[in-house]
Amino acid sequence: MDEPCIGVLGGGQLGRMLALEARRMGYRVMMWTGGDNSGAARFADHILLDRFDSESAFEVFTSTACVATVEFENIPRELIDRVSTKIPVMPPTEAVGICQDREKEKTFLRSNNIPTTAFEIVKTAAELKIALENIPGDVILKTVKAGYDGKGQLLVKDDAERQPAENIWAEFGSDHAIVEKRINLAAELSVICVSGQDGEVITYDPAENEHTNHILDISIVPARLSPELQKEVQDIAANVTRALKYVGVMGVEFFIDKDGTLLVNEIAPRPHNSGHHTIDACATSQFEQQLRAICGLPLGSTKLIQPVVMLNLLGDIWEAPSTPPDWTPIHKIPGAKLHLYGKQEARASRKMGHVTFTANTVEDALAHANYIKRIYGIQ
Repeated sequence: MDEPCIGVLGGGQLGRMLALEARRMGYRVMMWTGGDNSGAARFADHILLDRFDSESAFEVFTSTACVATVEFENIPRELIDRVSTKIPVMPPTEAVGICQDREKEKTFLRSNNIPTTAFEIVKTAAELKIALENIPGDVILKTVKAGYDGKGQLLVKDDAERQPAENIWAEFGSDHAIVEKRINLAAELSVICVSGQDGEVITYDPAENEHTNHILDISIVPARLSPELQKEVQDIAANVTRALKYVGVMGVEFFIDKDGTLLVNEIAPRPHNSGHHTIDACATSQFEQQLRAICGLPLGSTKLIQPVVMLNLLGDIWEAPSTPPDWTPIHKIPGAKLHLYGKQEARASRKMGHVTFTANTVEDALAHANYIKRIYGIQ
């Protein structure tokens, strides 16, 4: 008898890590990459390299998998809707659709009384001019769709050199955008939430995140926050999960303003980069939780076993597109675990892997991470 098959839309490292957990738990995985042949998907049992508009791939995917999930939110909404007419899709298509569109996402948060930055939606230079007048100070202009890791963003400073709205709009080159107030940032946080099919919602300890060039550099867990603030962050993230009627693993990203205000920045309807530490440092990884949730199994414990720091490894440190550096310094550190994603070609700013450093204290784990950053010249 064949093992049950999990369908995954997307072919990146999140799907790869999900496939590794699925094999351990006795599931097969079919991954439909949409044309991506990076190599990250090769641990799947079945790989469809076809574009997402392929009829033959659709038939194979929906006739082989018994349930489907997404490993990247920018899967075409039409495809997710169509797959859901054949097999269950978790998280729900409506939740994924909200997270694909910054206008829908911010409007959803506002309508559910979830704290977020001041924002306005603009579609013309004239509307941008009004938004710049309504939102004082510096703002960030963002595309409504397809932005991640800082893509599709433009900082607009409120100073003597600010260009007229017409020039800014022309430079941005989009016909639909969101204008967000730039906050006085004290810290960035994220919470990984898990929701079962019975509505149970559980959360992991908040991660304290540091970014470089808009890409996550390190995550520190537990975050260096007061117990009261940690609980508030987890409670807000759980409220977001419930409001979305979510099933599966979700990342909720937060800003903390220097005045102490907590603001939700973004929602990721999938396992999240800042949750990779759960593989080595928690009782149940975020990828096992995703499988438990979509397969109707009891959710696992989110207990943090040891303090941990996760460090992203980008293609910038590769010696050549297919030549990684010598990993010996990492392997010499007690508690360090190297995870590589199997991508065939390294490029600047491309996520190629990560390292987790577990230790008795956050300070010790952070010291190991900073040592490795110096060794490999990670800025």
